[in-house]
Amino acid sequence: MKIPNNRLNRRSFVKGGLTISGAATMGAGLLTQSSPLLAQGGALTAGDAALLRFAAAAEILETDFWVQYNELGGIPDREVPGGTGNPFYTRALKNLDGDFDQYIHDNTDDEFTHFTFLNAYLVSKGAQPVNLDQFRMLEGSTATGVNPAMIGKRLTNLTQLTLDTSWWTRYRSDSHNPDLDPSFQFPQAVPDLAAGPHTAIPRTDADLHPDKHIQAIANTASFHMPTIEQGGNSLYPSMAQRATSVEVLRILISIGPTETMHFQTWSDKAGTAVSRSLAPLQIRPMVSRSRTSIPLHLAARASKLI
Repeated sequence: MKIPNNRLNRRSFVKGGLTISGAATMGAGLLTQSSPLLAQGGALTAGDAALLRFAAAAEILETDFWVQYNELGGIPDREVPGGTGNPFYTRALKNLDGDFDQYIHDNTDDEFTHFTFLNAYLVSKGAQPVNLDQFRMLEGSTATGVNPAMIGKRLTNLTQLTLDTSWWTRYRSDSHNPDLDPSFQFPQAVPDLAAGPHTAIPRTDADLHPDKHIQAIANTASFHMPTIEQGGNSLYPSMAQRATSVEVLRILISIGPTETMHFQTWSDKAGTAVSRSLAPLQIRPMVSRSRTSIPLHLAARASKLI
């Protein structure tokens, strides 16, 4: 089957952007003793090691999110193995964007490189790497398509989410600045998601029908994804200002732009999730005196756990 040119261009844009984001997007296999990144030698300060360990832990948790999404709604393959996909969930996601599954795959692949690189660098400097396997005890989804070997071994729970969607209004406000007015409470773009809990993946095959229900779950995922990434969008620049080593600074400011690109991609999907033509749930105009709130309110009752 011939792939449309626009799909190829969009995929190339994502992969290309991730590639140029910096050394931190490389796999651990490229981090050898001959690497220029290790040329300076010497041990890390306790503070710099703590910064990288915190980042590695965050990336491991983030990877756990994305692995679950890829198993059910992405593209399981040799790059990102695990799971077989779920056609009902994937179709609901692709209603929001035809390349949704490819974006999930590429994002997941990228998160693996982040924590792998960070841990490899820590080891190369004689510091302790991060391993969270002892905390793998959450059930996760049992719907068709998940990796059965990972049931009961998840780090994160995508089936009971309460989402803070105030980032949408915070980034769009032209009348309030969170740095200058930290006490201002930005309104929730989707109040029902903040009330929770909601599931962002089908919990069992019972969640695959009716169509409006699985679409509500996909729409919830489309807001959860940028909510994840907006955290890294601000985390890395904040940590970079506290680094004392130039090498550590380079690593942190290399990963940061990748997280920003992820956030930009997924915030676009969140906007689609509340469009009148694709949101199968109750939609009503948001009452607001400013232009900071999302124009449509998604009352995602169908995805709420009852």
